[in-house]
Amino acid sequence: MRKRTAEGGPERLVTLADGVFAIAITLLVLDLSVPPGLSSGQYHQALRELLPNLGAYAISLLVLAGFWRNHRILFHAVRQVDAQVISLTLLGLGLAALVPFPTVLVSEYGHERVSVVIYSAAVAALGAVHLALLLLITRRPWLYGDGEPRRDVTISALDMGSTVVVFLVTIPLALFMGSAAMWWWLVLIPVKVWLGRSAESAR
Repeated sequence: MRKRTAEGGPERLVTLADGVFAIAITLLVLDLSVPPGLSSGQYHQALRELLPNLGAYAISLLVLAGFWRNHRILFHAVRQVDAQVISLTLLGLGLAALVPFPTVLVSEYGHERVSVVIYSAAVAALGAVHLALLLLITRRPWLYGDGEPRRDVTISALDMGSTVVVFLVTIPLALFMGSAAMWWWLVLIPVKVWLGRSAESAR
């Protein structure tokens, strides 16, 4: 068991995380635009060409919103943080800030296998960091003080782990199936719904 060396409260870390996630989500929108001065036909064509960008935006918005929610749940009952918690949080925020880049790759070059691989690897890495952060905090009860975790640890671990597994599996699928591998991400919908209901019933 590591020595108890608290670095202070989590308030600034949570505020920093809120800001990074907000900026990352805002950056997703910058890829959505229609050139000015188009004729009617060109305008409708530009809107059709914008559909992949809108799809990539929607997916990344859900991804980032989910990780932001998980981060808030993680730190809900935390009263102190240490150097390892801070380091893992900063690593996760760096990966979250990176998500707009693979989002552009998927929206503009979604037919390329490597685009799907890069996107999946980025999301899986972000999920792995959040999972590691959950396990780290869970093993250090002194960080909670008098607080109590808002959510069952097992359910939270399954929630984050399912995201990591689905996006990791997408990588070999993309190498064989190309962009069609992105349909595999839909498996997360019933998984998340089931986990959400389990979390509600556990309260």
